[in-house]
Amino acid sequence: MRLLSLNVGLPRDVRYLEETISTAIFKEPVEGRVSVGSLGLEGDGQADLTVHGGRDKALYAYSIENYEFWRRELGRDDLDPGQFGENLTVSGMTEDVVSIGERFRIGTALVEVTQPRSPCFKLALKMNSTTFNKQFLATCRVGFYLRVLEEGEMGAGDTINRVERSKEKMPQEKMTVAEICDLLYHDRKNLVDARRAVSIKALAASWRKPFEQRLEKLANDV
Repeated sequence: MRLLSLNVGLPRDVRYLEETISTAIFKEPVEGRVSVGSLGLEGDGQADLTVHGGRDKALYAYSIENYEFWRRELGRDDLDPGQFGENLTVSGMTEDVVSIGERFRIGTALVEVTQPRSPCFKLALKMNSTTFNKQFLATCRVGFYLRVLEEGEMGAGDTINRVERSKEKMPQEKMTVAEICDLLYHDRKNLVDARRAVSIKALAASWRKPFEQRLEKLANDV
């Protein structure tokens, strides 16, 4: 696993559907070592802090393998690092092999996987396609967010090392990013896995809540 590109961007005003909106989805690769704090990369920002950013979504990662898929699927050759608004373009970290709660050492920073991405209309804007978000979710090739457990620095070319949680007294329930994505958007009646999901301590609260609501509805209907 490797960090191929570090991408940052600050909010800017753009025109979309006859409106002016503020967005930081336009990320550009940066060279050298970049400081990583609890809220993200130095030089990066978010426009709408009610749905973006925060400790549970300090960094967004997307795999180069997904880039290759979308180039083929969309017939596009203009997809470069940062296209999906990610901070970290990575290799070997697809959604079917990375699990919620897994921890990784990137450079000197320690990060933890918290949730899949839920795309908003700004991704459609960036992809110049009003239908792309539907395709994005259908495949669950959505990338994932990371919280920063130990601040540090990282740079393109860094090896990404999985960190074992040897101090855990009890083994954590394990679900991949793809499984959690599929459970929320496509497998809505699967209450067995909803129980598994809510037991994962590292899962971001905004993703745990809909699973809790499903289980609460079941209890009320009994």
